[in-house]
Amino acid sequence: MTTMNLSRRAFLRTSVMAGGGVMVALHFEGVADVLAQGFGAPAAISAVAFIKFMPNGGVTILAKNPETGQGMRNALPMIIADELDVDWKSVTIEQAILDPKLGPQMSAGSTATPTNWNPMRQVGAAVRQMLITAAAQQWSVPASELTTASGRVMHASSKRSAAYGELAPKLTTMTPPDLASVPLKDPKDYKIIGTNQKGWDVKDVVRGNPIFSIDHVIPGTLFAVYEKCPVYGGRVKSANVDEIKAMPGVKHVIVVDDPKLWTVAQGPSAGGQDLTGVLGGVGVIADSWWQAESARRKLKVVWDEGPTASQSSEGFAKRALELSTQKPETNLRTDGNVDQAFAAPGAKVVEAAYSYPFIPHAPLEPMNAMAHFNNGKLEVWVPSQLPAQGQGQAARVLGLQASDITVHIMKVGGGFGRRLINDYFMEAAYLATQVPGTPIKVLWTREDDMRHDFYRPGGFHFLKAAVDGGGRLTAWKNHFITYGAMTGNAYANSASIQGDQFPGRFVPNFDFGDTKMPLGVPTGAMRAPGSNAFSFVFQSFIDELAYAAGKDPVQFRLDLLAQTPLAPAQRGADGFDAARMTAVVKQVAQRSGWGRKLPAGRGLGVAFQYSHRGYFAEVAEVSVDSQKRVTVHKTWVVGDIGSQIINPLHAENLAQGGAIEAMSHLMGMETTIKAGRAVESNYNVQPIMRLTQVPPEIDIFFLKTNNPPTGLGEPSLPPMIPAITNAIYAATKDRIRSLPLDNHGYKWA
Repeated sequence: MTTMNLSRRAFLRTSVMAGGGVMVALHFEGVADVLAQGFGAPAAISAVAFIKFMPNGGVTILAKNPETGQGMRNALPMIIADELDVDWKSVTIEQAILDPKLGPQMSAGSTATPTNWNPMRQVGAAVRQMLITAAAQQWSVPASELTTASGRVMHASSKRSAAYGELAPKLTTMTPPDLASVPLKDPKDYKIIGTNQKGWDVKDVVRGNPIFSIDHVIPGTLFAVYEKCPVYGGRVKSANVDEIKAMPGVKHVIVVDDPKLWTVAQGPSAGGQDLTGVLGGVGVIADSWWQAESARRKLKVVWDEGPTASQSSEGFAKRALELSTQKPETNLRTDGNVDQAFAAPGAKVVEAAYSYPFIPHAPLEPMNAMAHFNNGKLEVWVPSQLPAQGQGQAARVLGLQASDITVHIMKVGGGFGRRLINDYFMEAAYLATQVPGTPIKVLWTREDDMRHDFYRPGGFHFLKAAVDGGGRLTAWKNHFITYGAMTGNAYANSASIQGDQFPGRFVPNFDFGDTKMPLGVPTGAMRAPGSNAFSFVFQSFIDELAYAAGKDPVQFRLDLLAQTPLAPAQRGADGFDAARMTAVVKQVAQRSGWGRKLPAGRGLGVAFQYSHRGYFAEVAEVSVDSQKRVTVHKTWVVGDIGSQIINPLHAENLAQGGAIEAMSHLMGMETTIKAGRAVESNYNVQPIMRLTQVPPEIDIFFLKTNNPPTGLGEPSLPPMIPAITNAIYAATKDRIRSLPLDNHGYKWA
C-alpha cells in the first residue's frame, strides 16, 4: 500500500445543517496529489472527518471508511470524541457515502490508524478550542479561564456553562485555528482512547438485524445471478437464452461477450481479460433470487475456455521443480558470496524446499451488490474495501462520469482482501444499465465465491543456508518460484516479494532471486499480503537452522536479530527495526515459559514477523497423538503497534482473530487448479476453524513503545502458522515444509 503523507496545511470549515445543526469538516490542501496515486479521483480539497452538533445536544461523527470487522467505525470517531471532550455515550456514528471531499475511503493494508491518528486528534482538539473561544466571546471572559468536560464549556468562577450545541452556531462566523498549532491532550488525560468500547452495531449483529450489504434491498428490486466460465477468462460462445427466459419469474437474460467491457478497465488480467471489467458471462434477472438461481441451473452455455484451461496446480508444481535447477530470472538482493560461505571450513549446510498453495478468502458474506441506473445516473450499494476504485472502474467501463455514480458504503461481512477487487460491483452496475429504472441486486452463491476468487497466490521456495561452528547464520540462498502475468514480465497480483525480507540484511552472504510462471488464474491480496505465506517458509527454515546449529530456537533468533544489519538495498527497504522485534520475542518467550519441560508428544514453537508496520512474536503449545491429531493447547501473541491502542477490546479481538484465521490457512485451506478451474467450492472442502478447535486461551499482550500507532488488521496472522508447525516439529520431529497440514495426514483433534 502507498503511504499517504498529508503534511500540507490543514484547516476547518463549518456550515449550518438543515434542522439547526452545525457541521464541522477538516480539510487538507493538496490532497489531489495523494488521490492521483490510485486512491480515487483527484479532488481540490478533502475532508477526512465530520462532526455534527445537533440541537438536542448530541454529537454525530461521520465514519468515512468501510467497516469490514476491524473496528474502524468505532476507532476513528473515538479519537475525535476524546480530543473534543465529549462523553462517548453522547456520540452517534453515521456511515458516510463515498464522497471525494472525504479523502481516501478504504479498508486496506492496516492503514486506517497510522493515516488518521494525527488528523483525527487535530480536528477534535481544534473544534474544542473554537468552542472555548466562542464561549469566551459570549461571556466576555478570558479563554484561559474556561474548561471543558462532557460536551460542555465551563467557567468556574461565574459558575456558567454551555453545551456545545448551544455554542456551535457561532463557529460558522469564526476563523478556524491552524491545526499544526492546536495543543493535543496528554495521553494520561484520555477518557475514551484506550478504553474498551463495544462495536457500534454489535447489538444489531447479535440480534441478526439486516445491517450487512447482503440484507439490503429497496422497493422494486429484481434479483440477479451471473454465470461465468469456470475457467478464468473464458468467453460465451452460445447459451440457451430463450429457454431460460421462459422460466418462472425470469425477467431478463443478458449475455455479456463484449471485449470493450473488460479491456477498458485497468487492473489484473487473466486469460486475456481484464478482471476489473465485466467478464464474459450470462446474467439472469428474476423476481426473486431463488428464481434467478433456479433458472441459472438450467443454463447450457458453450464456452471458449481460452489458454488458462491448460493450467493446473500439478503442472505448476512440476514446472517449479524444473525451474529451481536454473538461475533465477530476477535478482532481488545479493550480499557477499554465498558459494564461498557454503564451502567454508566447518560450515553446516542445510537445504529444503517449501511450498504453499492458492487459498480462497472465504468470507462468510458472499460477494453482492445492488445498483440502480436511472436518467443517466447510477446508484450502487456495495460492501467494497475500495469503493472509490469501483466507482472509477464503473465510470470507465460504462462511459459515465464518476460524479454521476453514487456509492453507498455498506457494512461488510468479511473481506480479508477479497473486496479490494470490485468485480461484483461491476456486474451489478452493468446489469443495472441494461434494465434502466429498476434496482438490480446481484448475489453470488458460496460456490461462485470460492470458484471465482482472487486467490492468495501459491509459491515455491528452494532454500539453502549455512551455519558456522559457532552456530552463526553465515549464508542464505533462496530461489523463489512465483507467478506472473500470462504475457509480459509483470508479477501476478500479490505474488511478488521484497528482496530484504528478514533475514535479508542480517546475513552477510545472501542471495535471493525469483522466477515467474505465467498464470491465468486470478490472484489478489489476502489478509497480511505476502507475509501470510512467506512467514511460514522463512520462520520454519530459520527453525531448521537453529536445530542444525544446536541452538535454542528463541536464542538463535535473538542472536540473528543482534547481528549488525547491512545497509538497505535500493529496492525494498521496509524500515524493519531489530530492537523492536527483539523486545517482542523476549516478551513472548517470558510469557509462554519458553524452555520448560513438556510431556512426550507436546512441544512449543516460536515465530515472529514484521508485517504492515506491526512487530509480532508468537508461541504455540501443541500436542500430536499417535493418529496425528493436533491440539493447540494455548498460544501467546505479543505485538508492538506503537504508543497507543485506541480500543483495546477490538485490538484483542483482531489479534485473536488473526491467529485463528492462520490456523484455518494452516490445516485444510487449499484451492486446487485443474484444467484452469478451481476444484474446491464450499466450506466442506475449505474448512475454517470450528469453535471447538480454537485454543481455549489465546494470550494477547501489547508492548507500548514510543512509536506512532499502527494498524492491527494484518500483523498477528503470519507468525502463527510457523509457530504451530515449529511446535509440531518439537513434539514429533516431523518438519512440515508444505501446506496445508491435512496433506500430511494431520487433522484437528
